[in-house]
This record gives sequence, structure tokens and C-alpha cells, in this order.
Amino acid sequence: MKKTFPILFIIAALIITAAIAFGIKSTKTVDWEESFNEKSNKPYGVSIFYKELPKLFKNHKVRTVYHQPASYLQAHSEDSFGDHIAEGSFIIIGNSDYIEDDSIDELLHFVDSGNTLFISDYYFAQKIHDTLNIDIDYIENTKDSISYQSLKYFNLNDIAIDRNEGDNYFSKIDTVNHTVLGHSKIDYKHVNFIRAPFGKGNIYLHLEPKAFTNYNLLKEDRYKYAEGIISYLPENDVYFDSYTKIQTGYDGNVEKESNLSWFLEQLSFKWAWYTTLIFGLLFMIFNAKRRQRIIKIIKPLQNTTVAFVKTISNLYFETQDHKNLIDKKITYFLERIRTDFNMDTAVLNEEFIVKLVSKTGKKKEDVKKLIDYINWLRTKNEFFEDNLIQLNKLIEAFYLK
Repeated sequence: MKKTFPILFIIAALIITAAIAFGIKSTKTVDWEESFNEKSNKPYGVSIFYKELPKLFKNHKVRTVYHQPASYLQAHSEDSFGDHIAEGSFIIIGNSDYIEDDSIDELLHFVDSGNTLFISDYYFAQKIHDTLNIDIDYIENTKDSISYQSLKYFNLNDIAIDRNEGDNYFSKIDTVNHTVLGHSKIDYKHVNFIRAPFGKGNIYLHLEPKAFTNYNLLKEDRYKYAEGIISYLPENDVYFDSYTKIQTGYDGNVEKESNLSWFLEQLSFKWAWYTTLIFGLLFMIFNAKRRQRIIKIIKPLQNTTVAFVKTISNLYFETQDHKNLIDKKITYFLERIRTDFNMDTAVLNEEFIVKLVSKTGKKKEDVKKLIDYINWLRTKNEFFEDNLIQLNKLIEAFYLK
């Protein structure tokens, strides 16, 4: 072992020297990608705004929506299988063009029922344009990269937004029904924030999503502009859209990322980590040969069935393979129905529910809720932890009652 110390010392010195030299020569570039992701700490992420939402809406729930609005709002409507009824303000920051037509319909129904929809983006789905009778145009910034934002009914100085090559603005609105709430100025003032009543609720459309990003909230007093915009929304529960961020592919696996990823982005931490790994590898190489033979310990045979099941389930759960787990839970549940009650499970319709109720003596509403949820899961391509937990609760409730 003493002979290996000089070799390890020389290798360590070379690694540290290379790390220092690389650190001096390399410069970290800033990622200006407009992700509008609530988990991103980059300049144009919205993690600061997202973390401040509970403070802005005190005594109200702030929920993050990882599904298409249609599936989420339908699941959390009256007489559905969600754990609450969705009521309040639905907030979308950036990337709203990924929302499908059926989700637009569901959002409009959500507003028509007396709720609020707030979208801040450069443009909106065509269905929103057609429904609200609006048009959006673009003005190029030919002088510099700064545009000035202002809010109506607020004693607030014009807020500068830099790195702006141009502005989108409403070139057409319904002047009778729509209310102008804010302007942007490049050469001249143009409308960039309106309120449009729809049914019993209101739709707020804003055309400068960068106002909610980390870069602008931390610079000077620009946070006051974002604060003023949000103050128009009613005091109620908030539903923050994250599904559109997943669809863009930017930080799409943000919930599945290891915490190590942030450290690997930091040059010093990265080289410290690599150095540790190399030293560990060298230590194993030079100490691979033991000085004394291992004394074999013979343990009695154990029943490892439960441990095996736990290991396999933990493996699926930790790898976030929700689809596989959900498929298996449904398969095992239906197999037990076939075995215990001698029923055909090929078609899970109303007739199947009535027959299962008569054989099990369970309440029809409980059985129907479980079977409807299984049928709904079979129509989905993307699954989340909440789906697995809800399915497990319904199956356990079926056997307990």
C-alpha cells in the first residue's frame, strides 16, 4: 500500500492542475431560452414567480396542473372522480399554443361557470381569437431593445423591459365588451393587456410573458409590473399550468431529474465530483486483492417473497414507471375479479358494473367510480404519480368496504 501513495499523489496533482487550467480558460454562458418553466432558475424560467404565488394568494390553494386542461378540469368537475372541484383562476405563462382545441373548450366552459382564465403569451390559439373576436399584430423595435410597459388604473411609472426586439399588441378588440388594462410602448402606445368577460367569468389576455421571468422580477423594480397584473385576478384558488412546458421538451423531465444535475452544471463541483470518482476507482483497483481470505458466513434460508415484492415495486416506483405499475395493478385486479367471482372482464360496461355489484354486495357508486377510472386510464398515453395513487386508493377501498 505504501508504494501506491506516490502514484496516487502524482495522479491527484495532475487532475487538480487540469481542473484549474480548464476552469481558467472556460467561461460559463447564459442560457436565454424562453422556457417559462416553473422549475427553471435560468433567466427566462419563472421559478421565482411560481414560488411567490402562495404569498400573493394567501389562504388559497395553489395547484400545479401537469395534464391537458381538458382532462384535468373534467376530472375535477362536479360528480367526477377528482379529489376537489376546480374553481378559481387558471394561469398560463407562455407556450399556450400547445393547448388543444378540446382544452380551449373546457377552459371556456370553466370561465363561463364563473371562474377566471389568465394567459400571458405572445399569441394565443386561433379558437380564442375567433371566440373573443381579437387580432394580434407585431411592431419591430428599430431603435433599441427596450419597450415600456404600463398599467391602467395603477399609479406606476413605465416599466422598461429590455432584450425586446419588438412587441406584440392587440390590433383588434371588442371595444364595447373588452376592457383595456395595459399598454406597451415602442414609438407609440399600443394595447397589450385586456379583460374580456365570458359568461359569468373573465378572461385576461396579456402579451408580454417575459415580465414574469426570473430575469425581470429580479431587475430593478420590474416586479411591481408583474404584481400589478396579478392584482387584477380575484382572491381565489390558483391552477398553474405546467403541461405546456412538458410539451415543449424544455426541462420536460424536470420532476425526474436528479439533484446532482445542478452540481454538474457548476464547474468547480463537477471537477470535485469527477476527482472523487477517479480516486474511488483507483482505490478499488489498488485494493482489489485482499490480504486475508474471506470467511464465508452461511446463513439459514429465509422467506424472501415479501422482500422481493417490495424490491420490485420500489424499482418501478423509483424509476417513475407509472404506466407499467398502473397496467399491472389493473391486470391483477381484473384477474382477481375473474378468479373470485367467475366474471368476464373483457368489456367493462354498465352491465359489468351491475353484475359486479350484485356479486360483491358493494355500493354501486363505489364500484362505478373504480371501473370508470380504469376505463379513463386506458385512454391515456401519459401517466403521473397522482394517477397511480388514485387508482391504488380506489382498489384498496373496493376490498376494504
